[in-house]
Amino acid sequence: MGKGLLIILVCLALVATGCGSSSSSTSSGNAESSTATQGEETSTAAREESPAESKAAAKKGEEEAKKKTKPKVAVPSGPAPEELVIEDLEEGSGPEAKPGDEVTVQYVGVSYKTGKQFDASWDRGEPFTFKLGEGLVVEGWEKGIPGMKPGGRRELIIPPELGYGYARTEGIPPGSTLIFVVDLISVG
Repeated sequence: MGKGLLIILVCLALVATGCGSSSSSTSSGNAESSTATQGEETSTAAREESPAESKAAAKKGEEEAKKKTKPKVAVPSGPAPEELVIEDLEEGSGPEAKPGDEVTVQYVGVSYKTGKQFDASWDRGEPFTFKLGEGLVVEGWEKGIPGMKPGGRRELIIPPELGYGYARTEGIPPGSTLIFVVDLISVG
């Protein structure tokens, strides 16, 4: 089932990339990142983490990620959003995931419309590893996972254009808005 799902994800990501809209925007529920004062930005920029500190922070984040349990995903009330919504539920520590990095995650995916789960790595008993930026996952993940740190938990609400689109996909009706709760275990 895991390899079959990966093949479907790859195919759909390629279809969505070719057929998708060329413009999209992102909403973020993380007000902290957009409201930092200039003084905070200066102090953060002035102090870079040493490689040892970065490695220790990554290890701490990975350890915290391994302690997590499968989350319950709540569907917000109201109509499904038309744009990607990114909300950090828990902040991680260590290096931020970026395109080109191999990342390992645990996730739960549910339908915005029904609230029913259609997939979860947790249920297979193994995390999912892929390389960001190579089109191996839906575009909503490609845009929504960068910036996460190991140990972080993030909710992504993905409109059809950034998800599986309007094609038939096993267990997901065409045109579905999806909600994923993603736990980042490691960045390699």
